[in-house]
Amino acid sequence: MNFEISQHNDVTIVEVTGQLIVANRQDLKDDVLKLLDSGSRKFLIDFRDTAYIDSSGLGVLVSLSKKIREKGGEMRLSNLNEDLRTLFELTKLDTLFHIADTRDQALKDF
Repeated sequence: MNFEISQHNDVTIVEVTGQLIVANRQDLKDDVLKLLDSGSRKFLIDFRDTAYIDSSGLGVLVSLSKKIREKGGEMRLSNLNEDLRTLFELTKLDTLFHIADTRDQALKDF
């Protein structure tokens, strides 16, 4: 997994490329928590180029969402492919996260 971090106004965008799995989930968590500690409060995780998320990847997203909410922030997801959307629905995580079809839609709704 690779990820690229950018800013759009006051929203921190994290683009995840590849797979979010046990071997790399901690890198994502560490970087997002650093940004949270430095004052960022709005996060958009963009999965446009992500093919697979395992259970540990889902766990890190839940953990990040909780920590961000505790600091008064919000985390949203965008661009889930059909398989990932089904995964979030089957695990009921679609009720925890605000999931937008596109990045632009997610940014507009913040």
